[in-house]
Amino acid sequence: MKINWKRNLYISWIGCFFTGASFSLVMPFIPLYIEELGAPVSQINLFAGLSISITALASALVAPIWGSLADRKGRRLMMIRAAAGMTVTMGALAFVPNVYWLLFMRFLTGVLSGYIPNATALIASQAPREKSGWALGTLATGAIAGNLIGPLMGGLLAEWLGMKNVFIITGIILSMTLLLTIFFVKENFESVPKADVIPVKEIFTKIDRRGILVGLFFTTLILQLGMTSISPILTLYIRDLGISTGNILFVSGLIVSVSGVSALLTSPFLGRLGDKIGNHKILLLGLVFSFLCFVPMGFVTAPWQLGVLRFLLGFSTGALMPSINTLISKIAPPEGVSRIFSYNQMFNSFGQVLGPMVGSGVAQGFGYPAVFFVTSAFVVFNLLISLFNFRFDLRKSSID
Repeated sequence: MKINWKRNLYISWIGCFFTGASFSLVMPFIPLYIEELGAPVSQINLFAGLSISITALASALVAPIWGSLADRKGRRLMMIRAAAGMTVTMGALAFVPNVYWLLFMRFLTGVLSGYIPNATALIASQAPREKSGWALGTLATGAIAGNLIGPLMGGLLAEWLGMKNVFIITGIILSMTLLLTIFFVKENFESVPKADVIPVKEIFTKIDRRGILVGLFFTTLILQLGMTSISPILTLYIRDLGISTGNILFVSGLIVSVSGVSALLTSPFLGRLGDKIGNHKILLLGLVFSFLCFVPMGFVTAPWQLGVLRFLLGFSTGALMPSINTLISKIAPPEGVSRIFSYNQMFNSFGQVLGPMVGSGVAQGFGYPAVFFVTSAFVVFNLLISLFNFRFDLRKSSID
């Protein structure tokens, strides 16, 4: 059966968009929903933080398991499994009786997730090598756009229809993702008996550029750490910069979202550019540019300056995401590509967990500007590792 990989790309983009939106739409009202569920006022912030981080943590812990199953049963099947699981767990949030059931269902959402990494592995295995950067860059914009519009969509729907109905609508939307994936995503994949599956250790021994692969995992972690480290301090930082209390939530949401806009605009272009000049070069330029954006954030004197720098930071995200995915697709052996992408997803999720912890911890001990300086130090360390790993490839146009 001939595979229409472009149709798979577009359907997967829709699925990644809805998945990204479903993960982020609870952000504006989760504390209010927890309060409505009867949690003590003194513990609302704690439960709100747990409800967000527990999903990423659970996703990180189980990602290698789903990756292994994808290499045995196929990526399309794992996309269907993830869409079905999230349909149930997200929709069920409308019916939880207390905050503990909320945490449990958010944990299950992380356990049953995996649509985006499996969609990435599917497109990486099907797209022509010379177009892989463009294809993976385009796919990345789906999750970016979903994460970008999710908080806005969630806030508006909660105001118009009520918080419980938002979860029901989310379940319906994810069920549409499930149906689209079942009927329109195609994959030629022969199931591999468990006894014939190559162990992870052997998969890694087949990779000649293991140092580069580990460096890419670390880059994924730092990318998410840098994007999320600001989340626990943003509102307070903006208040310190002198904005009025009445506009602080709107400005905070705008500053969070604006980096997604620039990443959305540039990911396909930078992915295509990476196909021409080498994805490793785009990755290195992205790291340098992110450092140049993070450092000035610690010196801003007005919220609009922070917003401009966050917008510029999105260009580095647009460079890094397709570069990481394309390089992984070129390095990973075909029989283990899902497992390799699942490990990258694990680092992605750990970055989402560590980012807010680093941000709040550093801000508590050293002040808000120090958050950006510490993040910059992580980026510099990552850049040095990447320069060492790519020292031979910089003499060539791309990694073979």
